[in-house]
Amino acid sequence: MSDISAVKALVFDVFGTVVDWRSSLIADFSKWADKRGVKADWTALVDAWRGVYAASMDEVRKHPERGYVILDVLHRRSLEKLVAQFSISGLNEDDLHHLTMGWHRLHPWPDSVSGLARLKTNYIIAPLSNGNVALLTNMAKFAGLPWDLVLSAELFEHYKPDPETYLGAARLLGLSPQQVMMVAAHNSDLEAAQKLGLKTAFVARPSEYGPLQKHDFEATGDWDVVAKDFGEIADRMGC
Repeated sequence: MSDISAVKALVFDVFGTVVDWRSSLIADFSKWADKRGVKADWTALVDAWRGVYAASMDEVRKHPERGYVILDVLHRRSLEKLVAQFSISGLNEDDLHHLTMGWHRLHPWPDSVSGLARLKTNYIIAPLSNGNVALLTNMAKFAGLPWDLVLSAELFEHYKPDPETYLGAARLLGLSPQQVMMVAAHNSDLEAAQKLGLKTAFVARPSEYGPLQKHDFEATGDWDVVAKDFGEIADRMGC
């Protein structure tokens, strides 16, 4: 058993770990398109959009001279390219904005809110996400996520898995890395956090990518906590 007695705060990956981005976006866009009269393969668009997520952040890393760019802007740039690629016609500026803001309107997994509420009774809880502050704040209001504060890559002007994000979170909380636990459904996120001294908790979200899921079906590292859902994490953390 790992020693997690010093943990005072849990920080969470959000996209895929706390919220179901794929199903949320497909349903949101499909309902909106029916009213708007826009025809498109929204499932394909959503999958493609998420597919260029990592590459869009890599562009920011490769060109620091251009300055940090928040995720809302990266999402919008990617969307414009994909709309052209998928030959989706008839979209105006308001439509493109509405679609981009879809990432602010994501629904939580069924266990997320209740599990977070339990953990909040004993620990500081916050997102530690590549989403920008406005995105994460709006999402919390929409989804009822009971964060104590919002920790975003925007605050550190570095995207995960850059060390500045994990160490910056601990610094802002006034804690040592060993007093912070990173919670994620992605083994790579936990690996980056663990190397910097943070404690780690894995929760599987095997349907995150729908039929396109290729990895993260189970824990592949020596994480401090491995759980089936947030309720089990709360059990393990004594909440």
